[in-house]
Amino acid sequence: MYDNWEELEKESSQCRKCKLCKTRNNVVFGTGNKNADLMFIGEGPGADEDIQGIPFVGKAGKLMNMAFEAIGLNRENVYIANVVKCRPPSNRNPEEDEAMACLDYLRNQVILVKPKVIVLLGSIALKNILGKEYGITTSRGKWVEKRGILYMPTWHPAALLRDETKKIDFIKDLKLVMEKMKNI
Repeated sequence: MYDNWEELEKESSQCRKCKLCKTRNNVVFGTGNKNADLMFIGEGPGADEDIQGIPFVGKAGKLMNMAFEAIGLNRENVYIANVVKCRPPSNRNPEEDEAMACLDYLRNQVILVKPKVIVLLGSIALKNILGKEYGITTSRGKWVEKRGILYMPTWHPAALLRDETKKIDFIKDLKLVMEKMKNI
């Protein structure tokens, strides 16, 4: 458990707990409002994120920003992080040992942010946060409460780039989140 952001970010930036450290350009720690009521968790950085050191700045991030704009959500008002902090080669899914190596950083981010609602972007985030028994297809759009936090699983923005029909569900899910945020 880290008492402050500086310690957590420093430890994360020097991490050598898994093989992803060997190929990274930057640790992609997280970004946004560190006191946000709303947090988004993705799976891991892509090439653009690895270069810039900021989550969701590539094509999927641009799509997510457009969705935020469409529902009146300001990116600066939320906190955004990933399960893994280093880019998996060729944007493959993080392996279980890689995710496990990073989960303490993510847990500490959640503890420090203290969000009321967390949006889980895609299957990797869903399974690593809520459990392997969850599947994104059956879970998306449905609220899950765990340890005083409300979770909304939805599609990862990269999935929308591959299948445009998922955009409708993604926006619906974000609208549900915005409605819930009004009542919190």
